[in-house]
Amino acid sequence: MDISIHASFLPQDDPEAALAFYRDTLGFELRNDVGHDKMRWLTVGPKGQPDTNIVLSPPAMDPGITDDERRVITEMMAKGTYASLVLATPDLDGTFDRLVAAGADIVQEPADQPYGIRDCAVRDPAGNMLRIQEHR
Repeated sequence: MDISIHASFLPQDDPEAALAFYRDTLGFELRNDVGHDKMRWLTVGPKGQPDTNIVLSPPAMDPGITDDERRVITEMMAKGTYASLVLATPDLDGTFDRLVAAGADIVQEPADQPYGIRDCAVRDPAGNMLRIQEHR
């Protein structure tokens, strides 16, 4: 089989803040912008990787989700426990410095992990946890 990851979904509750973070802070390309107001989906991805996409969508947009489930999702987003993503960079320290300069919500400074990687952690404006590993 020849299967690749084409898109992953992360919730966002403020499209402008999400766009500013992923495009302006992380340097991703905006590939699609659909909808309006709070029902706005953004597709972003790393430059030079046109087949790798992150869809930033309104939380709990599925009409089959109950109000109670929607409330739990919103609460988990606020705590940063609902969604996460792992990114990689060859220059972890430089990336971290740019995140700090941009005012990103820093969770963990760059550190060597006991399982053999070096990484840091930040939260995006919606509370999603992003771990950024040093790609060696």
